[in-house]
Amino acid sequence: MVSRALTYGGVLRDYLLLTKPGIVLLVLITTLTGMYFAQRGFPDPQLVLWTLLGTGLASAGSAGLNQFFDRDIDAVMERTRDRPLPSGSINPRSALLFSLLLLGLSAVVMLTQVNLLATLLVLFASLFYVVVYTLTLKRRSSLATEVGGISGAMPPVVGYAAVKGEVGPEALVLFLIMFLWQPPHFWVLAIKYAEDYKKAGIPTLPVAKGIWHTKLRTLLYTAGLLPVSLLPSLYGFAGHIYFLSALFLSLVYLALTVVFTLSKRLNGTLLFFYSVFYMALLFSVMVFDMRR
Repeated sequence: MVSRALTYGGVLRDYLLLTKPGIVLLVLITTLTGMYFAQRGFPDPQLVLWTLLGTGLASAGSAGLNQFFDRDIDAVMERTRDRPLPSGSINPRSALLFSLLLLGLSAVVMLTQVNLLATLLVLFASLFYVVVYTLTLKRRSSLATEVGGISGAMPPVVGYAAVKGEVGPEALVLFLIMFLWQPPHFWVLAIKYAEDYKKAGIPTLPVAKGIWHTKLRTLLYTAGLLPVSLLPSLYGFAGHIYFLSALFLSLVYLALTVVFTLSKRLNGTLLFFYSVFYMALLFSVMVFDMRR
C-alpha cells in the first residue's frame, strides 16, 4: 500500500513538473491583475475562477508541449536533464497527450464560461509559444527570447478581455511591462548556463553574441522597464503608492543589473530571483493601489 502510494505520488509530481508550476503561478497573478484593472475592483468570483482555470490549463499545456519538443536538448543540458521527459519518468507519448488534453480543456472552459475574445487570445498565446518560439525560433535565432516574449506578456491582456470583452489601454500597458521584463529576466539565466546552451546547440544571446553583449542588452531592457513601469500611475490607472513602489523596485532592479553588468561574474542568481520578486510585487501593489 505504502509503495503504491509513493509510486502514485511520484507520478503526480512528475506531471506537475511537466507543467512548470512556477510559470503557471506567475501567469495566474498577471491574469488576475488584468481582470482587476478591467473591473476596477474584484471581478465576479465565478468569472475569476473560470478565467484562471482556463488560462492556467493553457499555460500548463503549453509548458508540457515545450518540454515534449525540447526533450532532446533537455537531455544534453545539465540544468534540464532531470526533467520528467529526459529522465524517462514520463514517456513522450503520455506527455504529448496530457499536454494536448490540458490545452483542449482550456479551450472548452474559456469558450463556454468566459468569452470568445479571451479564448482566442489564450489560444494565440499558446500557439505562439509552441509554434513560433519553441519550434521555429529557439534553435535558429537569438531573437527567440524577445519574439517569444509576446506570448509571455499575454496573460494580463487575457484577464482584461475576460471581463471587458475587449482590449483597453490598461491591458496594453500591462502587456508592455511584461514584454520588457521577460528578456532580461531570461538572459541572466542564459548567461549562467551559456556553456550548457552552447553544448545543446541553442543560439541564445550569450552563445550567439557573447556575454558582454548580453549583459549590455540586459541593462538596456532593465533601464527601459523603469519608465514603462510608471505608466499605470502616469495614465491614472494606479495611485501614488504604486508610483513610489514601482520607482523604488525598478531602481533597485536597475542597480542590481548595473552591478551584474560591470562584474565579471556569470552567476546572476540574485538578480534572477529579484526579477521574479519584482514582477510579482509590482503587479500586487498595482492592484492594491488601483484607482477605481
